[in-house]
Amino acid sequence: MRADGLPGTAEHGYEGDPAPPPGLVVLGHFDQPPGYVVNRPRGSASWLFTWTTAGRGRLWQGGVETSAGPGRLVVLAPGVPHGYAVGPGARHWRFWWAHCQARPSWAGWLRPYEAGDGVYVVTSAPAGVHGRVEAAFRRMHADARRPGAGAPPDAVAPDGQIAVAHGSAARELALCALEEIVLLTATGARPAVPRPGLDARIQRAQELIDADPGAPHTVRSLAEQVSLSPSRFAHLFSRQLGRSPMRALREARLRHAARLLEGTDLPVERVAAASGFASPFHFNRVFRERYGTPPGAYRNAVHGGWRG
Repeated sequence: MRADGLPGTAEHGYEGDPAPPPGLVVLGHFDQPPGYVVNRPRGSASWLFTWTTAGRGRLWQGGVETSAGPGRLVVLAPGVPHGYAVGPGARHWRFWWAHCQARPSWAGWLRPYEAGDGVYVVTSAPAGVHGRVEAAFRRMHADARRPGAGAPPDAVAPDGQIAVAHGSAARELALCALEEIVLLTATGARPAVPRPGLDARIQRAQELIDADPGAPHTVRSLAEQVSLSPSRFAHLFSRQLGRSPMRALREARLRHAARLLEGTDLPVERVAAASGFASPFHFNRVFRERYGTPPGAYRNAVHGGWRG
């Protein structure tokens, strides 16, 4: 069976391979030999996501053609003539595929990878995320087959088995897994653009602080992670960013605390601890200095006291 050759799902009465109708979440995992080809002269009404795990594929849409090797996410937007096949000279093409309506938030993640005519090619996703992407596809496949409120089937390799998410919970869970895949690949494939003239080691230290401001960072621990002596690190950090590492850490912790106050109903004491402040009294003082109001009053002013 072709990747999308589902009985009764052809959306147009025209020559070419059928595609699932809009609104469905449909996915599968195939390992296809040479000669496998899908051709849609009018494209599809849904988005198509492919993730190659072995071999090589070839995809084309409008006037754009691209190859798909292991670790490459290729996304085809709806409404444009497209097709795909086992790549020339390849012995097979093993890949995950999914048809669905993309969530609006995904557009910004994919935009840097647009190749034209609605083709998005996310290349060179870090090898460290490949296992997690594979696990997310397996979870997506299992969640799509969730029987109502029951537990999903085991997330095993579903070679050749097509899953269609029928219930609303199954669709949302499947889309959540696909969102994780898009986020992992699209944000990890291209490193952040460094500030001009900023030492890569200092940028890395700032990224470590921003990623986990509540961690017990010290000048020594940050310096070790970027292979600098503590004194050299502190001097270089202050010279390039205009503030000391510990000042940068405090600012990051205060931003993190503000987000927790805005988006959760955690007690102020727990917000302080989760943001890396050992003393609630110290937290209250520095938060008020930074935002002009105590943490509790800040929460009430921003969201009127959020309740989950």
